[in-house]
Amino acid sequence: MARVAFYAPMKSPQSPTPSGDREMARNLMTAIRAQGDTVELASELRIYDKFGDRTAQAGLHQKAQAEIRRLTTDLPADTNLWVTYHNYYKAPDLIGPTISRVRGIPYVQLESTRATSRLTGPWADFADAAHRACDAAQVIFYHTANDLITLERERHGTQALVELPPFLPVGTLPPASSGAGPMLTVGMMRAGDKLASYTLLADALDHLTGDWALDIAGDGPARPEVEALMARFGNRVRFLGQLDRDRLQRAYRHASMLIWPGVNEAYGMVYLEAQASGLPVVAQDRPGVRDVLMPAGHPAAEAGPTGLAARIQALLADPGLRKAEGDRVRAYVARRHLISSATETFWAATRPLLEGRS
Repeated sequence: MARVAFYAPMKSPQSPTPSGDREMARNLMTAIRAQGDTVELASELRIYDKFGDRTAQAGLHQKAQAEIRRLTTDLPADTNLWVTYHNYYKAPDLIGPTISRVRGIPYVQLESTRATSRLTGPWADFADAAHRACDAAQVIFYHTANDLITLERERHGTQALVELPPFLPVGTLPPASSGAGPMLTVGMMRAGDKLASYTLLADALDHLTGDWALDIAGDGPARPEVEALMARFGNRVRFLGQLDRDRLQRAYRHASMLIWPGVNEAYGMVYLEAQASGLPVVAQDRPGVRDVLMPAGHPAAEAGPTGLAARIQALLADPGLRKAEGDRVRAYVARRHLISSATETFWAATRPLLEGRS
């Protein structure tokens, strides 16, 4: 059995702030320990520079050096694998490569990206550190085909690149939705890409005809803007607020479909959750998003709100189509996106690195 040091420089899995990044880190730790191996969070030091502030980056380098000194002595002696999640130019792994080299243990990464365009400009130093961390990895697991493009182009030596599709932290599917309830949207409410998705959603709703209703699960600082976007639809749109896991699962269990355009989503765990419950999904065909959606004629981003509306209208008009597609998406998730597949994929590529080690 392995003893794994796990690190997520962008956000600790123990962060109190909900996010897809935090949930994926937690899920990965669960998947890695599923065969009985020990997985421990090596550090909670956050290495993240959102704005390209070189002074802030220098300060984070100093904190990383202090953490390296701590871990050189404090990391359990029998640790025999280091795993870093989400190394990229705003959140490079400044710790793992050094500790792995000092301890003589394998170093692997999950969901890393390379961005050569950032090797100049305000993130140049961090981007270079992220590239060097990628070079140090013996295996890099990628989640989307879009990430593979640059990882393949800049692969270092005999480094292995292995697909590990995003997954749900469950071994079986939840109960299937009745399909009898309103449409459902699940999304955080904040400025930027999330608000852009809500804007697209509202514009698509403008094109719908007949009876329809939409529940929105989510909250955040942009909630007033989202409420203003939806005000013109009156009581057809209901705000559920931020739901815990059980309440969200109940919402999936009664919804007729999930609608979320997915502007610049890395992939989006809500798509997997909804499909696992048998919900047809209305989303734009975008990089990342398409890696977690069963192929089903999703409209191109260029089709805009009218493309989304056409797919929504087709699903609203045909309960049989919704049921058939719901059955297909459940089978798709069961085949490709449950935790057992992730565990098997991870250890099939990683166990050989541990052979001959005590």
